[in-house]
Amino acid sequence: MRSGGGPTTTSPCLTVPARRAATRSRAPRIPSQCNPSIARTTLADSECLFCRIVAGEIPTDFLHQDELVVAFPDVSPKAPTHILLIPREHLPSATQLTESHAPMLGRLFATAARLAEGRGLDESGFRLVTNAGPDAGQSVDHLHVHLLGGRKFGWPPG
Repeated sequence: MRSGGGPTTTSPCLTVPARRAATRSRAPRIPSQCNPSIARTTLADSECLFCRIVAGEIPTDFLHQDELVVAFPDVSPKAPTHILLIPREHLPSATQLTESHAPMLGRLFATAARLAEGRGLDESGFRLVTNAGPDAGQSVDHLHVHLLGGRKFGWPPG
């Protein structure tokens, strides 16, 4: 869906019921923040899996979306709760972050805390992880944070 050869695409945001089995949680879904002002997004990298999800080209069950951040269940969960939180803006990894990204990061972490609380993980604990680069295990070149919970984790990870 490119126009003029450029990598931009717009599409309405998706608001579909969350698959409880995908999150392995009985917690209610946090209502979508989708509205007309954020319903369209620019596809920053047509080859990026997460940009395509944000643009609505690849369907998912959004657990949260606003003008800065979206969250959805990981398709290959490593814990009973495994949610990915990503910025709408394409950033290849944490190494590209600058001070100008502070509002987005604040929103991302606040959203993670709300999602964890909504699933009862605030009492037992949860883990937030981001991997930067191949040696750290980053598999998608779009900044993302894993929200993991629902079981005991060891330290050190890896």
